[in-house]
Amino acid sequence: MSTFAEEPVTILDELRALREHDAPTHGGRVLSYVYDPGVAELDELAADAARLMQPVNGLDPTTFGSVAALERDVIAFVRDLLHGDSDVVGTVTTGGTESCLLAVKTARDAWVAAGGTGTPRLVMPATAHAAFHKAAHYFGLDLDLVPVSSEGVVAVDDIEARLGADVAMVVVSAPSYPVAALDPVAAVAELAAARGIDVHVDACIGGLVLPFWPDLPDWDFAVPGVTSVSADLHKYGYAPKGASVLLQRGRDRQRLQYFATTRWPGYPVVNPTILGSKSAGPLAAAWAITRALGVSGFQGLVDSTRRSTDAILAAIAAIEGLRVLGDPVGPLLAVAADPAVSAAARVDPHHWADAVRGLGFTLQLQPANGAIGSTTHLTITPVTERVLPDLLAALTAGADAVRGVSHVDATPLIGQLPPLTGPLDSDAAAAILAGFGIGTEGALPDALAPLLAIIEITPPALAERLLTELLARLVEPAPAG
Repeated sequence: MSTFAEEPVTILDELRALREHDAPTHGGRVLSYVYDPGVAELDELAADAARLMQPVNGLDPTTFGSVAALERDVIAFVRDLLHGDSDVVGTVTTGGTESCLLAVKTARDAWVAAGGTGTPRLVMPATAHAAFHKAAHYFGLDLDLVPVSSEGVVAVDDIEARLGADVAMVVVSAPSYPVAALDPVAAVAELAAARGIDVHVDACIGGLVLPFWPDLPDWDFAVPGVTSVSADLHKYGYAPKGASVLLQRGRDRQRLQYFATTRWPGYPVVNPTILGSKSAGPLAAAWAITRALGVSGFQGLVDSTRRSTDAILAAIAAIEGLRVLGDPVGPLLAVAADPAVSAAARVDPHHWADAVRGLGFTLQLQPANGAIGSTTHLTITPVTERVLPDLLAALTAGADAVRGVSHVDATPLIGQLPPLTGPLDSDAAAAILAGFGIGTEGALPDALAPLLAIIEITPPALAERLLTELLARLVEPAPAG
């Protein structure tokens, strides 16, 4: 009698068929979410290392000593890159969100330990990552967002005006994800340190790139007032999801990050992260990649990424109707319509992204928010250089195809909404989505510009509820029977 209900070969064939519908994770055709070094041997090394650690539980390094050894080496590598001394200690987490959550949790507990009372505040530019919104929600902090300019730049004076005894932490980005702005880390850290306020540098996306990027001001532990830095290994560290590093200045302060209890009849629980049991595979892959590449290997991959970034910046500057927002730092950029040209010559960034997707490249649409208008985001990786001619041609042709097409006006759709008198249940939320022409059976519209226009004009609480319903229904099983 066979052990299996289905044959393994059949199961894997089905999985391969499902993967065929995904956006490609290699080859440079997707300019967000994936970080392809373009080195097949590196991918194989990571896969082999992860497979060796597949049965290991990262929960307990006293049982699995390899976990402690790998984590120690990875932390040392990243600490050296980020100018940390022996007082800087750290943890490998399961991703940037967990790193950000733990940084906020530590700051909150340090603030309480220092005598803070009431509800602490988390101060940060409006461009800081949404993970910090989640952290404030989870850990009971008031989120205090500092407005930024239309170019995504925050003023130091505006942050200074928010500082007070109830502030547990200030977050700055290196760089910010939406617009690739390098926040004024040194100036903010100096102001915060004078008031005894923690400063976290969110370098989840830039932490393994900016150390190799030329002509940047100090932004990491080289700045005295910085108390913690997050840097993702599954971004420009090229490890599989999910692996990140959270570094903290000061052992006693970092120990506040931990959860420990002996108040149950089972094994003593001591967790440096939110997760207990966790895969050691991504950690092993990250460790293997840092060993294989070393500093010189990372530098070479960043040099390739920088050449592509420069070429894309030049190409967009030459496209009538588009412009790059602000002064991007690192291999990210946001593209907006150029208000300096006539409406007939202007290119809407969301229509542009839809057109470019039709030409084989996936860009990421970003809705207007605050002073920042509608944009399209691009993340450049080492493999981009291999497809650069085709990509530049697609960026130009996509703009030519939609030049002069106005931004989608979602006002008529919003006007069709029934009066909303209270919280939406799931069926009501699904009905509203259907009224917008957005299905809830696993299919998104072919053109994303209309969806983004709805998000832009819908009150945030309603937009968040509808998006929650949309994503939740994507994974619901079919009705029983």
